[in-house]
Amino acid sequence: MSQKESFLQYLQIEKRYSPHTVRSYKNDLEQFFSFLVSQDMPAIPELVTSHEIRAWIVYMMENGYASISVHRKISCLRVFYRYLRKEGVVDRDPLEKVVLPKRKKSLPVFVEEEALNRLLDDYCFGDDFNGIRNRTIIEMLYLTGMRRSELTGLRNIDVDLTEATVKVTGKRNKQRIIPLTKPFTIRLREYLEIRDKNFEPGTGGWFFITDKGNKLYDKYVYNTVKGYLSMVTTIEKKSPHILRHTFATHMLNRGADLNSIKEFLGHANLSATQIYTHTTFEKLKKIYKQAHPRA
Repeated sequence: MSQKESFLQYLQIEKRYSPHTVRSYKNDLEQFFSFLVSQDMPAIPELVTSHEIRAWIVYMMENGYASISVHRKISCLRVFYRYLRKEGVVDRDPLEKVVLPKRKKSLPVFVEEEALNRLLDDYCFGDDFNGIRNRTIIEMLYLTGMRRSELTGLRNIDVDLTEATVKVTGKRNKQRIIPLTKPFTIRLREYLEIRDKNFEPGTGGWFFITDKGNKLYDKYVYNTVKGYLSMVTTIEKKSPHILRHTFATHMLNRGADLNSIKEFLGHANLSATQIYTHTTFEKLKKIYKQAHPRA
């Protein structure tokens, strides 16, 4: 087993990273070592120095990579070399003196309440399995703030309609309980009724399934969300993650405290949640300029 393979196994088994995160680390490592080969640089982990890593950073910046992507890829290398040092494969960290480009902070994009209300209240999704399931996907993402991978990973036992809660398994297999609204539990019952009428009840144990009865996959969720959001908003990004941003922003705008939102989102620390306060502050500034007679 190669060092990269053992590292990825370590992430999956010992660190309990999600399959999505492990794939991202795998892709970043492959990209880095492919770059070294293309530049006739040593593509052996023990021989890599800060020179090669700086060259990769320059290459990425010159080819239009966003600073946040560069930071993520270098973070992958840091974890990789931390693992190699722990295993005694290397005795130094080639990233120790590497300086990263300043990260540009961007405000999270979200959909306005009016637009989402228009979609959920006025649009007819249809009464067949596909229509009811697709509406349930949109609502589940918006009403809980869960990630796309968390939604596709939901199992039947995770949704408790009696208690009106959903148990979400997030990053590093950390679990959290999110309450569900009464109207949404009614719609969830409708979804389960038509799902189990069309497919064998409990098929595979997955809560959301495709129209062939298989586990729902990431690309389907992405295309579904993008398609429906395109009907009500002109924002450039229309991914499932936008509904997560929207959930947090709307909750904050309506008075939810930051710590509660942190728990709903499954953030490890408050700093990850605080970005939503900037969005709210921008809205307050806009209202101030519109409403104050001396603004």
